[in-house]
Amino acid sequence: MVAGLTILNRNTFHPMTIQEAFARHTVEILRCDDAVIGLTAAGSWITGEMDEFSDLDLIVVTNEKVGGDRQKMLAYANRFGQLLTGFTGEHVGLICLYDNPLLHVDVKFVTLDEFRHRIETPVLLLDKNGELQKALDQSEAQFPYSDYQWIEDRFWTWVHYALLKIGRGELMEAFDFFGFLRMVVFGPLLHIRNNNLPRGVRKVEVHLPENDLAQLKATISSYDADALLQSLENAVALYRELREELFSTTVTKHATTEEKVMHYFLEIKQRLRDAKAPDSTG
Repeated sequence: MVAGLTILNRNTFHPMTIQEAFARHTVEILRCDDAVIGLTAAGSWITGEMDEFSDLDLIVVTNEKVGGDRQKMLAYANRFGQLLTGFTGEHVGLICLYDNPLLHVDVKFVTLDEFRHRIETPVLLLDKNGELQKALDQSEAQFPYSDYQWIEDRFWTWVHYALLKIGRGELMEAFDFFGFLRMVVFGPLLHIRNNNLPRGVRKVEVHLPENDLAQLKATISSYDADALLQSLENAVALYRELREELFSTTVTKHATTEEKVMHYFLEIKQRLRDAKAPDSTG
């Protein structure tokens, strides 16, 4: 061990996974870099759910700001391994794909002050002077939960949007839109119902009970107008159920908007029926 350097969780540094091997190598790269305060791992490393299909989430804590500077971030990323490609992401510094072995690694670069503001508590891999542990002890992770009023303010307009697309025959657009609803509305709310963090639809196959997963799957449609309308009807029913169970009385429901949109829903259904009915005039 180098004087003044602490490597935590040393027991995890064994050749069990390619992710752990990559992290160990990164520690060795960074431990003599005076610009670096430490290194942590986030994501599935925290929960112990890492498997062969997991990516690796690393957070590099630096004295001076590196995040936001693409060239500086890439310079670091190139030091960590055989970088095939790296590009900036919205919530991480760099999204990287490495070779030998082929591995997806998200690398976030933060200063010590930025490190304190976090959505989860990462695992410390390298903490040179104990500053990272001190920062964790003096702060609290705050995972962003769904804003129920934000959802209610938008949901019925979203339903109307889907009806417009189905009515016009833009079925691919409508089909894709259900994925948005599952990611933004149903996945998070179903996770909350089951006391999980609202991580969209991540691992719903594992973390949701059979009945909840079945309700979510009922919003998956085939490429057909009737099927899309049925999935949308299932989505509305699921939303109403979750709203009743999870939303407090402080959330203002848009009852009039809901009524008008659902009336239009019936109108679109009838139009599709009429279009399929045989012409009896002739």
